[in-house]
Amino acid sequence: MSSCMSGLGGMTQGLLSEGLVRLKGEHPALRKQMEELFALTQQIDQEIDKEKNFHQLIQKVKEFKSDLDPHSEREEGVLFPMMGVYIGTTSGPIAVMEYEHDQAKSQIGAFLEKAVSGQPTIDEQKKLAVLIQNAYLILTDHFNKEENVLFPMAERMLSDEEKAELLLKIQEIN
Repeated sequence: MSSCMSGLGGMTQGLLSEGLVRLKGEHPALRKQMEELFALTQQIDQEIDKEKNFHQLIQKVKEFKSDLDPHSEREEGVLFPMMGVYIGTTSGPIAVMEYEHDQAKSQIGAFLEKAVSGQPTIDEQKKLAVLIQNAYLILTDHFNKEENVLFPMAERMLSDEEKAELLLKIQEIN
């Protein structure tokens, strides 16, 4: 899906407005959490401290989701619609970004739904851990696209007034 965004002109990196800096600035902490989740899934796959690591994975996925949700809302509820005025939302970059959000949320949601209902066997735990690995891969690629393509595109596309509005609106979402 990355090819959908490559034909949109030069993606020269430049300075980003304050709202876009804030969105981009949320990525490092989320990436750190994602790395921890991925490491736990690897340990589960290797059956290291099976029960402890699976329980810890559930807790850390819940924490990650509570941090990811407001970030996603700032993008889906504010940035994407603002950009969509110029480039549409049913195809192209915004559609790709929303699709990736949906895919990652679906993987995380399926993990939590199945992990907390009952006592999954070791094999089931390994299969559930794959859902988090999938979300990790989706979001890693997704963040790269946002940082290298979408945010610079928004910087060029949005007027100064729209950039100020973006900042105000994303600050309202906790």
